[in-house]
Amino acid sequence: MKALDELTFDNRFARLGDAFSTHVLPEPIDNPRLVAASPAAMALLDLDPASAEEEVFAQLFGGHKLWDEAEPRAMVYSGHQFGSYNPRLGDGRGLLLGEVRNDAGEHWDLHLKGAGQTPYSRMGDGRAVLRSSIREFLASEALHALGIPSSRALCVIGSDTPVWRERQERAAMVLRLAPSHIRFGHFEYFYYTQQAEQQKQLGEHVLAQHFPDCLEQPEPYLAMFREVVERNAELIAKWQAYGFCHGVMNTDNMSILGITFDFGPFAFLDDFDAHFICNHSDDQGRYSFSNQVPIGQWNLSALAQALTPFISVEALREALGLFLPLYQAHYLDLMRRRLGLTTAEDDDQKLVEELLQRMQVGGVDYTLFFRRLGDQPAQLAVARLRDDFIDLSGFDSWAERYVARVAREPDQDEARRQARMHAVNPLYILRNYLAQRAIETAEKGDYTEVRQLHAVLSQPFEEQPGMEAYAERPPEWGKHLEISCSS
Repeated sequence: MKALDELTFDNRFARLGDAFSTHVLPEPIDNPRLVAASPAAMALLDLDPASAEEEVFAQLFGGHKLWDEAEPRAMVYSGHQFGSYNPRLGDGRGLLLGEVRNDAGEHWDLHLKGAGQTPYSRMGDGRAVLRSSIREFLASEALHALGIPSSRALCVIGSDTPVWRERQERAAMVLRLAPSHIRFGHFEYFYYTQQAEQQKQLGEHVLAQHFPDCLEQPEPYLAMFREVVERNAELIAKWQAYGFCHGVMNTDNMSILGITFDFGPFAFLDDFDAHFICNHSDDQGRYSFSNQVPIGQWNLSALAQALTPFISVEALREALGLFLPLYQAHYLDLMRRRLGLTTAEDDDQKLVEELLQRMQVGGVDYTLFFRRLGDQPAQLAVARLRDDFIDLSGFDSWAERYVARVAREPDQDEARRQARMHAVNPLYILRNYLAQRAIETAEKGDYTEVRQLHAVLSQPFEEQPGMEAYAERPPEWGKHLEISCSS
């Protein structure tokens, strides 16, 4: 374990130069104090978890102090926002403080969100509020615990600095980690501004640092793009299988590494609704739950356009064609496992689709249904869950086919089946109302609930005695919380 002053910096992105980012110092927040820290994220930097309680910890991640080796930079990029191209975006309230190399040789970006104004703030104040910082912290670590690729969150630092959104709130900073913060929008920026030399420099950097195996292929850029397609197909399959809604799938919010990135008005499904819109600002439902798959493909096509200087259009189209079959294969595999199935049959997709249709009609709690399906033998479980559905005869028809399907599995050991199902079906997820409850107490200066919720979500598949309240169905008010981009 290392102390805070023992981190090793290797600022590879900063060395690309001023065409890619601008040197900006963080603007300190008043009276910085620790709201919550993630020991698991700290371990990625080999940091001693006890260092989170040191005064210097809040000062470093509250903008008051800086390592001598850090090189804070605001990155420039562009992107398609709600389908329309914005030619110049960039880090408007975040700074890449630097890159830390851990003892395993891994590089981790230290990106401070809420660090103040930059040249890319576009009339914004450059701040993040406490509520959005808490939501990103909780979501980053919760998704990782579920096995969904995500940026990580080291800590949230609160303050007394006032900021205005719909009301006066308090500023906060969240320190997030990722192997890279390069987005689809980075490639779009240099493509549309016709900076061919810089675009090539960016591509070579990404290949060398993040896709080194692709350099051994006859066409490295094409190999990299195929891998980006594959990673996004798997990522979005996991979003859909676990009922996660991103909310703002703009191309500037899409990581080149295929990880969940830039948390805003996200939500997990409570009652299953394929058409659920988690972003109150998304009037047209562009980023609804059911649209995440086609939007993922749309975003990849936008990236493909930006890569046409390096890859033929025909090869790009062929690679894009891999997305949907790969997504479908990953998704069906995940859903089979959620249903306790270890083998594949031709009618499995129909079995999944019909279940979701029945859940949609009945407004069935998505997470609890799958968890309870693995609590008992299949015949008993479906009998217990039957009353959650409105169309009872329709559910009975599905349940009969499901029980018969389970009976055809080669492993009929019930204990092993239930253990397998509980290993992939979480008991605890980050429901909006749980986050809201933690935020409300934190805004009063009590961070106990934030820390407790983070601890529970760090073990989503394990039943935790005394934590039953975190696994309950949400109250009606909790299903209708409005989350917007201003969060």
